[in-house]
Amino acid sequence: MTVGFFSPLPPARTGVADYSAALLAALRKLGRVEIAPRDADIALYHLGNNHLHREIYRLAIEKPGVVVLHDAVLNHFFLGTLDRGAYIEELVYNYGEWHRSLAEALWANRARSAADPRYFEYPMLRRVSERALAVMVHNPAAAKAVLRHHADARVIEIPHLFVAPQLPDPVDVIRFRAELGIGPRTLLAGVFGHLRESKRLCTILRAMERVWSSGADVKLLVQGAFASSDLERAISPLIQNNPRLLRAPALPEFEFWRWAAATDVCLNLRYPRAAETSGIAIRMMGIGKPVIFSSGEEISRFPPNSCLSVDTGVDEEAMLADYLIWLAADRHAVQEIGRRAAAHIKKEHGIEKVAAQYWGTLEGVLSKAK
Repeated sequence: MTVGFFSPLPPARTGVADYSAALLAALRKLGRVEIAPRDADIALYHLGNNHLHREIYRLAIEKPGVVVLHDAVLNHFFLGTLDRGAYIEELVYNYGEWHRSLAEALWANRARSAADPRYFEYPMLRRVSERALAVMVHNPAAAKAVLRHHADARVIEIPHLFVAPQLPDPVDVIRFRAELGIGPRTLLAGVFGHLRESKRLCTILRAMERVWSSGADVKLLVQGAFASSDLERAISPLIQNNPRLLRAPALPEFEFWRWAAATDVCLNLRYPRAAETSGIAIRMMGIGKPVIFSSGEEISRFPPNSCLSVDTGVDEEAMLADYLIWLAADRHAVQEIGRRAAAHIKKEHGIEKVAAQYWGTLEGVLSKAK
């Protein structure tokens, strides 16, 4: 079996590119895999919600294969790759003629698409779900989204992969924290990756004010590049000149793991949700760091004692603050949650196990297609 592999790859600075590079190397240990060939026995298309996937999406529709949905909301992909008329017709194709006025409104107000829940409520997955021989997803929420658009779709849930990194020596981590002004008793909470509106930075900053008012010894790291200049202008005044807040830009791999190892807790909030599984969250859990998520089906496969979750809505800010105050006072809890997280990721998300699931699925789909 020859697999055609279609995905952005490094140096593209996306989580999908990093994921695909790791998966590609693992799949090549199991059989023949070629990058974007003219012909293959079966094609594996990796789809996300940005313009890097434009040609891959076109091929997935024209030459059906197995689709990996890294983002189970493609609305933003269509906003960025279609013109007004085509976008409206695509939404109508997904949801019916009676949604035409909604499609027109969504196009007209697309500048709000990063935070307006309506764009997440209409993922626009029908066409790719109908054409694909199978659709791979990483969590039950994404599977449900696909089936809502095409009830007969063949959906396979495969855990998001984890590749164990080479972490800095613990002594170097202590030294690095000291250089940053973070003592051994200080809890460092971190937000990592592309900084979008949905990552709830304003809510996190308000929760931190509650934490600091309580007297808890907690600092906040905000790492990554802002996804939009508007968001950066809105947030920057709130995070500048605060001695309890650290700011780091987008980082190369080695530096990322240096900061990750120095962090005690990862904050991975999402609203509106896009039914995605966070690669950063999997990485942080994999190295034994507690992660605080927004509650939802996206995290339902994680054992309850391996992570923490906060409800979206009026209690979000208070719940997050209470968790951080508790963890700052109970370092044993930090270590125990992290230990359970690492054990789960090692068991279910290891690269070799995930690659074997991919390969077995591809063989099964190809056998059925013949």
